[in-house]
Amino acid sequence: MADVRPAETEPEKQPRSVRVVLLALMITMMLAMLDNMIVGTAMPTIVGELGGLEHLSWVVTAYTLATAASTPLWGKIGDMYGRKGAFMSSIVIFLIGSMLSGMAQNMGELIGFRAVQGLGAGGLMVGVMAIIGDLIPPRERGKYQGMMAGVMALAMIGGPLVGGTITDNWGWRWSFYINLPLGIVSLALISAVLHLPRKRSQARIDYLGAVLLTVGITSVVLVTTWGGTEYAWTSARIMELIAIGVASLIGFVFWQTRAAEPIVPLHIFRSRNFTLMSLIGFIAGFVMFGATLFLPLYQQSVQGASATNSGLLLLPMLGAMLVTSMVAGRVTTNTGKYKVFPVAGSALMVVGLYLLSTMDTGTSRFTSGVFMAVVGLGMGCLMQITMLVAQNSVEMKDMGVASSSTTLFRTLGSSFGVAIMGALFNHRVQDVMAERAGALGSKLTEQSAQLDAASLAKLPEAAREAYQHAVSAGTHSAFLLGAVVAVGALVASVFVKEVPLKGAGPQKPGDDASEADAETAAEAGAKAAAAPVA
Repeated sequence: MADVRPAETEPEKQPRSVRVVLLALMITMMLAMLDNMIVGTAMPTIVGELGGLEHLSWVVTAYTLATAASTPLWGKIGDMYGRKGAFMSSIVIFLIGSMLSGMAQNMGELIGFRAVQGLGAGGLMVGVMAIIGDLIPPRERGKYQGMMAGVMALAMIGGPLVGGTITDNWGWRWSFYINLPLGIVSLALISAVLHLPRKRSQARIDYLGAVLLTVGITSVVLVTTWGGTEYAWTSARIMELIAIGVASLIGFVFWQTRAAEPIVPLHIFRSRNFTLMSLIGFIAGFVMFGATLFLPLYQQSVQGASATNSGLLLLPMLGAMLVTSMVAGRVTTNTGKYKVFPVAGSALMVVGLYLLSTMDTGTSRFTSGVFMAVVGLGMGCLMQITMLVAQNSVEMKDMGVASSSTTLFRTLGSSFGVAIMGALFNHRVQDVMAERAGALGSKLTEQSAQLDAASLAKLPEAAREAYQHAVSAGTHSAFLLGAVVAVGALVASVFVKEVPLKGAGPQKPGDDASEADAETAAEAGAKAAAAPVA
């Protein structure tokens, strides 16, 4: 089979081997996105068989922690020792974790194996985006990264449905085993077709930086996961985690200025566009995962929708995101222009979130669907353009750390979004329940502001109506906060400098030199990627 070659001027002239690699990357992206969606649906069945309900949250937390902590490491390892080997290693670790998770005999084993799976997952998304950055010139990248955003949207729509079908028909263990055939196909295609130059850096991995960053990220994720749920926000445990996290991250930044081969070279933040895209990605993650958490809850509790179709409830938002991502990628490829998308996307996100905050107990499903579609249009403009511009803002040697840093900021944004919007939602629901249902309302929401369908059906009609008003008030507060936060993305996008992508014409006088150099580096890297390796 032919070696992978860089893109020609027209997208239609891509060699077949490039398309095969892109297919493998799409499969891997699907693995990364589907896993939590499928496993989330299977969790009630898993708890029923393995027990350990009190440790249920750790099944997700262990995976999230390992993924967030390993993401920067995978990006740096790919830059130092070669993208292909690092990417294939992450897939293998992910598959080993999947196989072991499916074989778990108790909740403790499952949590440990999920952490192994998360270590591999940290390299999946980074590897996909960095390899696209290696193979595809900047102007062409928009189209393919738009396709990847489409895969993400499809995974979020189809994940719960696939998870429910697998669990009902094959058993919960197959929610993990299903990763094996897909991963093996991806590995085989990448091994046979993807040929990138081998690298061997003489420098050693920055282990002290890795430890400091891992401790800092772990503390941040635990604070956002435990705060307001396991522990009060003002509790000693949360304060300790905040102190440890702040100290570790300050120490990490200090050490990165002295390390021979820093995990996150601080010079990449000298690029205005890279810094702005990291901020916009953080806010997009904050808003998106908050929305996907509270929209199904609102539709199930207030509008009476079925929980079994929770994936379909988000179809207006995710469908709009999918279409817009594809359109944005195509327009960027054809014109080489991209600034309009973060500006328009941020504006649509602000408007859409504000519209969602106006929903009450009388809002129809059609109306809420239109509001969700507006948010989805904004998301579609932002999701992959942030990665494209970030990659275009650094030299080729930093492609991996640029991809991993952008992914990490989005991941941290999602953690903060779920935690802060969740805390605001819970506080508001409990207040309204106490106002409308008195002592009964306070008792009902004492442990959690989220009632499942079975508990809701057993409530007296007055208490159920009070809860519906409380959820409406809670979602109002959460989405209004999201709209305020999204204004930050709009402000940041206004200051983005539109550095022409490769193929978009000559460099304009006064353009940022470091970002202009990135285009030359990307072109040289694409040529190097075409060289076959024995």
